[in-house]
Formats: sequence, C-alpha cells, structure tokens
Amino acid sequence: MIAIPLILAHLATSALGADEPDANPRFRIEATVLVYDTESGGEDAEIDAGDVDSLRALLAANSALETLRLNSGGGSIWAAEEMARIVTDYELDTEIDGECSSSCVRIFLGGAGRRMTRGSKLGLHSRWWAASDVEGYYERNRETENWDTPFEFGSWIYKDTQGEVYEDLAYDVRRGVDPGFAIEMHAPRDTMWYPPRADLEKAGVLRE
Repeated sequence: MIAIPLILAHLATSALGADEPDANPRFRIEATVLVYDTESGGEDAEIDAGDVDSLRALLAANSALETLRLNSGGGSIWAAEEMARIVTDYELDTEIDGECSSSCVRIFLGGAGRRMTRGSKLGLHSRWWAASDVEGYYERNRETENWDTPFEFGSWIYKDTQGEVYEDLAYDVRRGVDPGFAIEMHAPRDTMWYPPRADLEKAGVLRE
C-alpha cells in the first residue's frame, strides 16, 4: 500500500522533468531573471556553443523570463552572436552583475533595456588571433580553400577582417550605440578597456 503512492510520485516527477531543458550549471532562474554566469565554472570556463542551445531551451520553457543577467569574461564570438540574436528575438532586457567583457558584450547589446549594477564593469578589446591559431587554421583549410601559399591566406585574412569589423560596427549602431563610441569600442588596444558608467550611458550602451 505504501509502495504504490511512492511509485506514482516517482512517475509524476519523471514526467514533469521529461520536458525540462538539460541542466547547465552556468544558468539559473531567479523569478523573472535568467542568470548566465560563466565565471563560477572555473578559470577555463567561457562562452561556448553548448550555451546557445541551453539559452534557447530555457527561454522556450519559461515564458515569464524578462531579463538575462550576465557575468562572463567572454569566449566564442560565434556563440555570443547566436545568443545575442536569441536575446533580441525574445525582447529580453540584459543586466551586468559582475563583469561582461569581450564577446559577452555582444550578448549584452542584444538587450532591449540594458543595465549594469553598481560596482560591475563592461570590458572591451579589439579582436585578435594568436599566431599558432592562425597557422593551425591555415594548415587545416589550405586545401579546401585552395590557398596555394600563405600569402593567399594572408589576403583572405585581410578581406575577412574588414568584413568582421564592419559587421561589429553595424551591429553596435543598430543596437542604439553612438557611432563615434562604437568606433572606440573596436579600436586596437593591447589591454581591456573598462569605460566609466557615465560614458556608457551617454553613448547608449546602457539604456532603459
């Protein structure tokens, strides 16, 4: 007699969990806020492709979510671009609580309203590609891309980089950032730049 209710309860719990997105420790829900924190996962944690699917699934399963709260030092630019697209499509607000740097800023700018808690910071730097990674990319793709020499590869990099810079600037302006400040956001620099809150508000990076 006791075992039957326990079995039914277990089946009910399993059924409720069947449609839930796979658990991703970087995400947690707090009322109407979806928290995305890559920094709690350790020094090597960063934005990656798996987070795209988790974000999409969590938003699809929780219609009450209104804000994506960010704490991340960045990671895959492709993943960040996809997450930004999803944030914009769901018309979420975004909020920085801690730090949002590098490709995390792409996600942040996807928000309709954009806030930053006191004491938090937004970090910007220009794109870069380590020499060892450049060499590896060339070796892996030289045959399929018909690069007979490294110079042809260098010519492709030159064109591709111009396209990426244009797309970055166009995205920032579309999201309401002052064009002059958008240029400064992508200026070549060797260290991370953390603009003060007043500058971010004036340029439209932070907005209600």
